[in-house]
Amino acid sequence: MRFGRKALFGLMVAASMAWLPAVANASAIDATAPARSLTTDARYMQQWVVESGDHQHRPFVVVDKRAARIFVFDADGRLVDTAPVLLGQTAGDRSLHSSVSNAEVAHMPLAERITPAGRFASEPGRNLGGEAIVWFDYEAGLAIHRVRPGASQAQRLQSLAADAPTGKRASLGCVVVSPAFFDSVLQPSLGQHPGVVYVLPEDQPVQAMFGRLQPVAQSR
Repeated sequence: MRFGRKALFGLMVAASMAWLPAVANASAIDATAPARSLTTDARYMQQWVVESGDHQHRPFVVVDKRAARIFVFDADGRLVDTAPVLLGQTAGDRSLHSSVSNAEVAHMPLAERITPAGRFASEPGRNLGGEAIVWFDYEAGLAIHRVRPGASQAQRLQSLAADAPTGKRASLGCVVVSPAFFDSVLQPSLGQHPGVVYVLPEDQPVQAMFGRLQPVAQSR
């Protein structure tokens, strides 16, 4: 039996419970955001997006997989907030997801549990349980969503609370955030309107995927 993409996502979320988891002006960038709030690659992407206008004046997200952090920006390129994330259990930049049956989803090979890198048009949606999510790779059944309730919830929340990027490979490929961060930061922006999600590569420099800019001046 085969499932549609939205049904597949719901099955993937359930299965993951068993695992531990025109060009814009550069002045639009939030110059008041402290340099420490952004990783070097996230700051590069902030400038790249604003200068290129690639986001088409929509809110956007940068997921820095190396740092295991998400950065949420408004339509003007200002940093709204940042938080740690849980990522696919397997490192890599290329999605290997394919349609799987109900019997197969709980046994998805570890090699396929990847959070893919790239530019994704996002849209708000809901999973099979009716919870709000943000689709970023609909064809692969991948979304940004809250930590799910269950036996491993406490441990996953504890992992998210730690700033260190280690110990955050826990999902089937989705980007997982704390419920509080989803509700207070993501839901009012990408959870209400189409946006753009930029997942940064970990197997190559970010400039190789998103072009080249002059180094971003650091705040003093």
